[in-house]
Amino acid sequence: MAKHPSQLQHATSLPAARTNTSSRWGLLKDIRKNPWLYIMLTPVLLYFTVFHYYPMYGAMIAFKDFSPRLGITGSPWVGWEHFESFFQGIYFWRVIKNTLIISFYELVFGFPAPLILALLLNEVRKTVFKRTVQTLTYMPHFISLVVVCGIIKEFTMSDGIVNDLLSFFGWERVSLLLGPEYFRTIFISSGIWQNIGWGTIIYLAALAGIDQEQYEAARMDGASRWKQMLHVTLPGIMPTIIILFILEMGRIMNVGGEKIILLYNPSTYETADVISSYVYRVGLQEFDYSFSSAVGLFNSAINFTLVICSNWLSRKMNNTSLW
Repeated sequence: MAKHPSQLQHATSLPAARTNTSSRWGLLKDIRKNPWLYIMLTPVLLYFTVFHYYPMYGAMIAFKDFSPRLGITGSPWVGWEHFESFFQGIYFWRVIKNTLIISFYELVFGFPAPLILALLLNEVRKTVFKRTVQTLTYMPHFISLVVVCGIIKEFTMSDGIVNDLLSFFGWERVSLLLGPEYFRTIFISSGIWQNIGWGTIIYLAALAGIDQEQYEAARMDGASRWKQMLHVTLPGIMPTIIILFILEMGRIMNVGGEKIILLYNPSTYETADVISSYVYRVGLQEFDYSFSSAVGLFNSAINFTLVICSNWLSRKMNNTSLW
């Protein structure tokens, strides 16, 4: 006897209902089994909810003519007006170009620096020397960014230590942070100095997980230490490298906003002004909250797209991805 359409629909919905019910019961069972793990997870969830997800509500001011007196909901809608003003503005191409150039330099010089240091430390057999180098390279990461920028300013002044070294080799003394042609070099090199040691931690942990029998087999086959690094070490940590590269792609448009704000000045806007510093200047110094929110939302959308695309490409090429 043929079933009524409503009966068929009810029958097909039963497996999904059972799956949802079993998932809920499985979650409750796991919570009862591991209560302390979920208690430890609660502050993390609260942090992301309060400081990352709840503020997304305020992103709607990018589509409004926001007034603090009227509030977010009371301010009038203007649609895409702020986005169009940014795209047609005189600073659009400058901030996009500077952001992409500095991000490209960070990927080319900054991203591989911790990997190279980790590979070098992995080859060191003297434990005391290895730990000394690790400690010295970790230390700059724990110095406040404000202090680091103060050090950079002092060192790059016309009478600073950098100019002392350059003048020794016959260079003319100049205040380096006042020259737009020097800003990117100072920014990238100081970033490598500050973060290279901290970035090696993940790579050293990944290197420690490589099976030592692979090295023994490579040595038995006559592989030199260079060949062992190419054919054992790098393939062993390649998933870690790819994951960190995908995460780095997600920050490509958020290049060093705080550090640039602390270092740049009107004379270096030509090469130093990026999207993050532009948003700060327009939003907090000129009080154009809606316009700066629109620029920041555009920036976040680009970063999200880059993460999705790089993750998809990595999964297609070598089956390694974040999700």
